[in-house]
Amino acid sequence: MAEEPQPDGAEIQAVDDLHRQYQALCQQLHGVLVGLDDVIEQMFVAVLCRGHCMLEGMPGLAKTLLVSTLSSLLQLQFRRVQFTPDLMPADITGTDVLEEDRTTGKRVFRFVKGPLFGNIILADEINRTPPKTQSALLEAMQERQLTIGGTTYPLPDPFFVLATQNPIEQEGTYPLPEAQLDRFLLKLKVSYPTAEHEIEICKRATTEYAFTPQPVLSGDDLLRLQRLVRKVPVADPVYQYAVQLVRATRPEAGRLPAALADHVQWGAGPRASICLILAAKARALLHKRYHATTADVHAMMLPVLRHRIIPTFNAEAAGTTTDDIIREIDEHLRGKASKPPLVRSAR
Repeated sequence: MAEEPQPDGAEIQAVDDLHRQYQALCQQLHGVLVGLDDVIEQMFVAVLCRGHCMLEGMPGLAKTLLVSTLSSLLQLQFRRVQFTPDLMPADITGTDVLEEDRTTGKRVFRFVKGPLFGNIILADEINRTPPKTQSALLEAMQERQLTIGGTTYPLPDPFFVLATQNPIEQEGTYPLPEAQLDRFLLKLKVSYPTAEHEIEICKRATTEYAFTPQPVLSGDDLLRLQRLVRKVPVADPVYQYAVQLVRATRPEAGRLPAALADHVQWGAGPRASICLILAAKARALLHKRYHATTADVHAMMLPVLRHRIIPTFNAEAAGTTTDDIIREIDEHLRGKASKPPLVRSAR
């Protein structure tokens, strides 16, 4: 086996700089938000990987505030779209308008850009709009461009779609198709705060507390850090662990644990393996390491896989979630390998 490439001095310094900037970003975010440490880390992982992210949680858990504050800290152009049942594709992509050219007196069409022409797009309650409008996001998310009236318009770089959805309100909603869900790098679950955090939230909201976040990174800095993620080395055992985990979610592969034989209808595709490795690389950098480990893959398996596995009716009837399925598959794989400890680096 070939030896892993060792980082040089410049790359080590780049990792140290990234870790310091990430700590500064977290400090600024915590001046506005209380808690949400895991969500903040995972969202920044998605940003470093040039991936899109979905946040699922009850109303009032600061999902919108988190996204808008993050965009201000990164000095990126923020656009918020409130998805509603009557929203049309042209409302988010833009449209041609007819106007008079004052120099010639002729009427000409001019393209007016929609809210998708920004750096960070908050698609609020994305499951409240019909499939026709949801599909307008597909080209933007995958190709980072929009084709309107036969003309292709490139989107700004960097470009991220951060979507939110309410997990309990299902009346009048349109579930996202699997092809679009697969375009999201991560799906994050925003849970209720702890008692201590909720007390702090109440104190801040009911007093004169005020905090003005200061920018930490620019768009150019972010593009440089995204290139750094691609350089992080990954050992073959880490690749094998990620791929085996993804392949074990597919019923046709015959690797599901016996307890899950009738719980999984469709498993994750190859894009999930790619996303697992990329997310593991980004997480390693945030933890001030220049190589990804199986611990990084294990830490990112839930947000990467939970929206890529389709459970059966039997699973839903039994109250088994996709998170439960992923954990069971991971324990089954590690049990077959005599449960070796996850590889962790000294920090």
